[in-house]
Amino acid sequence: MSDGKEDLYVFVNNKRLRRGHTTGTCAAAASKAAALIALGKPSGSVTITTPKGITLELPVEDPSSSDGAARCAVRKDGGDDIDATHGTLVYSDVELIQSGIEIDGGKGVGRVTRKGLDQPPGNAAINHVPRSMIKEALEDVAASLGYTGGFRVTISVPEGEEIAQKTFNPRLGIEGGISILGTSGIVEPMSETALVDTIRTEMRMRVANGDKVLLVVPGNYGKDFSDGIEGIDADLAVKCSNFVGEMLDYAVELKVDVVLVSNLGKIVKVAGGIMNTHSRNADARMEILAGNAAVAGASLECVKTIMGCISTDDALDAIAAENLVPEVSRLLLDKIEFHMNHRTGGQIRTSAVMFSSVYGMLGKTSLADGMLDEVRGRSQ
Repeated sequence: MSDGKEDLYVFVNNKRLRRGHTTGTCAAAASKAAALIALGKPSGSVTITTPKGITLELPVEDPSSSDGAARCAVRKDGGDDIDATHGTLVYSDVELIQSGIEIDGGKGVGRVTRKGLDQPPGNAAINHVPRSMIKEALEDVAASLGYTGGFRVTISVPEGEEIAQKTFNPRLGIEGGISILGTSGIVEPMSETALVDTIRTEMRMRVANGDKVLLVVPGNYGKDFSDGIEGIDADLAVKCSNFVGEMLDYAVELKVDVVLVSNLGKIVKVAGGIMNTHSRNADARMEILAGNAAVAGASLECVKTIMGCISTDDALDAIAAENLVPEVSRLLLDKIEFHMNHRTGGQIRTSAVMFSSVYGMLGKTSLADGMLDEVRGRSQ
């Protein structure tokens, strides 16, 4: 018979990795423990079932109490997906009140300042699933002990304000601390889902605040290059990491247009129809460059040289030696435009700006200039 421990592990890329639990699970468990203490039933650990259906027994730390109130913490465990909040204590202060369940954030829990996030502006950044988990945990305590009153809950993370600087929160308009997160209650090791969810959240926030055209970059290279485009505020850029396809899919859902500004090393893969640009999914950079160079009229020796290159800038050196950088860039941009439009089914406008850290601007797709003007208008 299973003891449930196998639920705490998952295989990713043929490796057995340990799952963890979210800040939302910590908040719910700490709230349950604090409620038990306030009602005279302290415990060294609490059991909580996550929305994923996995039951956890979590140690209770730093308990204290006063008349009709209690405080304790549960430690965040990122499993083998270590993140900025791993090892952090999530506290819950629970006060017994006449009726209802009130949930708010205290020190180190961020507060929402922009529309489009999980919670409305002014609310503590405690997402709806953790709020539901806290409520259910407290209702279970009340039912088991025959308590008919209510609870006032304040979630706090003493280190939260410092930790938040290592997260996306400042970019998302969440001020003063971290978010209490989790849709399943479980941290999945090396989870791409968590990163995609963050990208979607930022896109949704931008649209809710009035953006009609999203400036999107894969990472810091794209952001830094965007800073050099006249009139563009690169701080408005959404970072999509390797998830170009997921970003475009969600842009269609939001009905928002996209201009992608990217280094050749990433966007060349899009020219081959590759919509997840992580190297473990595909690394056909040299094949795509060599093929397009051949179409542009490159010599066999040049094509062979490209195929032996390590970086796209090295490949550009070989292409530049035959004065073919403009023509190869044009061919690549035509294909990038085609694949972005194909992915979105033509339901939104898409465009791209392609550059090299060595050669600078390599070119733009047909709609890019006009869409950049719209981004400039939004920046002013």
